[in-house]
Amino acid sequence: MWIGTVVGNVVSTSKDESLVGSKLLIVKPMSNSSANKIGLIVAVDTVGAGSGERVLVLQGTSARLILNNKNSAVDAAIVGIIDSIELDERLLNDAD
Repeated sequence: MWIGTVVGNVVSTSKDESLVGSKLLIVKPMSNSSANKIGLIVAVDTVGAGSGERVLVLQGTSARLILNNKNSAVDAAIVGIIDSIELDERLLNDAD
């Protein structure tokens, strides 16, 4: 699981049947996230997130299972909207 910010959305009228009815959002991983090397990610929104919100994202099998369809064409799912983050300042300084 990693933290990111919703930076946009994707509209696709032609898509795999397992994605019909799903809201697709573009998420930018937080700079200290393990996913930050990937760049932007398209994720299925399961919680009603919106542009500019910080979110929790699952990837891989966990993302498919959250949708109750292990055969869906999903690699990333937004599973939470973050209200606040508390982090020890020492951790931020050690990451530099």
